[in-house]
Amino acid sequence: MKVGITYHEKFGQYDLGADHPFRGDRFVNVMRLFEEQGLLRLPNVSLLNPRLVTKRDLLRVHDEDYVDLIFRLAEVSRPYDIETPVSPQILEAARLVIGGAIEAGKAIYEGKVDRAVALGCGYHHAGRNYGGGFCLLNDIAVLVEYLREKYELKRVLILDYDVHFGNGTSDIYYSDPNVLYISLHQDPRTLYPGTGFVEQIGEGAGEGYNVNVPLPPGTGDETYLQALKEMFVPLAKEFQPEIILANGGSDPHFADTLGSLGLTVNGFFNLSRTIVGVAEKVCDGKLVLMPGSGYNPAVLPPCWYALTAGVVGLKEIGVGDPYAPPVEPEWCSRMVRKTLTELKRILKKYWHCFR
Repeated sequence: MKVGITYHEKFGQYDLGADHPFRGDRFVNVMRLFEEQGLLRLPNVSLLNPRLVTKRDLLRVHDEDYVDLIFRLAEVSRPYDIETPVSPQILEAARLVIGGAIEAGKAIYEGKVDRAVALGCGYHHAGRNYGGGFCLLNDIAVLVEYLREKYELKRVLILDYDVHFGNGTSDIYYSDPNVLYISLHQDPRTLYPGTGFVEQIGEGAGEGYNVNVPLPPGTGDETYLQALKEMFVPLAKEFQPEIILANGGSDPHFADTLGSLGLTVNGFFNLSRTIVGVAEKVCDGKLVLMPGSGYNPAVLPPCWYALTAGVVGLKEIGVGDPYAPPVEPEWCSRMVRKTLTELKRILKKYWHCFR
C-alpha cells in the first residue's frame, strides 16, 4: 500500500510559547525519529508537500466573521484566548497543516497514495464560530467538506482518539447523518472541555451519529482497545464510510502531562493497526491519520511513530516507552464495561449491530 506523509518545515511555527505545552519542536523531533527508523526510506512511503489552505476552503466550515477575526488577530499578534495565541507565524503554520490535510485527501482520490498520514492535524476544539483548547481552525472538518465538494463523498467516518473530547468537530456535525463521529476520550468530568458524555448522540437527522465513549483515568491498552473494537468496528461496518479520518496524537499515553489515560507506545501501534484493518474492510483502505496532539516531548515522537508505522504497514516497531507503564486499576475495565453496555442500549435504536 502506498502511503503519503504530509510535512512542511513551517509546521514548527505552530508554537504557542516557551511556557506553553504545545511546542513546535514536536515536528522536528518526530521527523528525526522517522529518519532514524528508516521510515521515510521505505519504497511505499512518500512525502506530500502541502500548500497554504485558502479562505474559501476555510469558509466551507467556519463562519466568515470568525475567519476574519482570526486573520485580524494574527496581523496584530493578539491571542484568541488565554491559552490560544495567534500570530502571523502561527496562522501560516495552521494554514499549512490544514493544507496538508487537504493534500492527503486529494492524493488518495487522485490515486497517488492508498492512505495518508497528515502530520500536525487534529484541531478538534475549533467549531464553526469559535476556537479554544490550542485550536483556531478545524482541519478535520475542512477536509471533510473539501472531499464532499470535490469528490461528492456521501459518508465519512471520523474517529477521534485524542484524550480530549473533540467538541468542535462534534458540534459541526451534530445534526449531520452523513458524518459518523466516534470519540474515545477521557471521562469529561475529569478533563477539558468538560463535555462528551454517552447521552450526547446528535440531534435531528444526525441523532445516533455522534458516539462518545468516555474512559476513566488509568484506562490501559487492553481495555482501550476492547472499547475500540466494540464500538468503532461494528459501527464502521454498518455505516460503510467512503473514507475514515482518524485524529489524535500521543496525549492518551500514560506519561502525557495533560491527560490521565494509560496507553503505551505499543498500544498506539495496535490502535493504528486496528483502524487500518477496518478501513481495508469497509472503504478499500482509504484512511487519513491525523496525529497532532501530545504534551510530553519524551513520548510524543515514539507514539506518533507507532501510529504512522501502523498505517505504513509495518509488522513491528523498534521503539518503546521511555518509562515503565503503570498497571491499570482493576476497576477501570468494570467501568468501561458498564459504559459500553449503556452506550449500546442507547444506540440500538439507531444501529442494527447493537440489537
